[in-house]
Amino acid sequence: MAVEGGMKCVKFLLFFFNFIFWLCGLALIVLGVLVQMALHKTPVIKDAAGSAAPLVLIVIGVIIFFIAFFGCCGAWKENYCMVTMFAILLSIIIIAEIATAIAAYVFRDKLTGLVDDGLKDMIEHYNNTEYKKSLDQIQKELKCCGAANATDWVHYQPDGISVPDSCCKNITLNCGLKAMKDANKIYTNGCQSAVENFLKANTLWIAVAALVIAFIEILGLVFACTLMRGIRSGYEVM
Repeated sequence: MAVEGGMKCVKFLLFFFNFIFWLCGLALIVLGVLVQMALHKTPVIKDAAGSAAPLVLIVIGVIIFFIAFFGCCGAWKENYCMVTMFAILLSIIIIAEIATAIAAYVFRDKLTGLVDDGLKDMIEHYNNTEYKKSLDQIQKELKCCGAANATDWVHYQPDGISVPDSCCKNITLNCGLKAMKDANKIYTNGCQSAVENFLKANTLWIAVAALVIAFIEILGLVFACTLMRGIRSGYEVM
């Protein structure tokens, strides 16, 4: 027995919301991939929690694609089991997204120590090709030098006053030689605060995106429960 009246309106609203869910899933995947790529290019955080939030969002985004299938088919065919499955899976996703948002927010307060340790470790192992490439990229893009400041490179060369060329404002070969205290040639501010701001901006967007999408999904969950009641009422009338 097909639903009628107000329930028919709810049916189409639920179908429409599932299309929105599909877009939300796509947005989560894209956001997660972009943030993960950004974190991968700045390997100053060794703690696995640093990249957990974007990975969780990618997984959630993929799952939403499958959940949208249950929602669309269940709403269109007025199938009680499929709508129920959709509601259950969507509830799990909402809980996971809220947990991700909380984790991203909490992680913001732990950045200082992790970034400082990570940068100092990269400076200490600057001879490592991977670390050298990553740290040079950080210093070039964020226009900074060292962890706290340029003096962190005191052991870079025997003279104690040279820095890598990536610290230079205008990069040329050996431009960093004996230039540690020359503010006209190099960036003297450290990379710690610059990296922190960069990572905090990313985690903030993750938290905001997760909460906004979770709110939209809660509306969809309400429509699903309403449609479930309408379909059940139809069965009971029969």
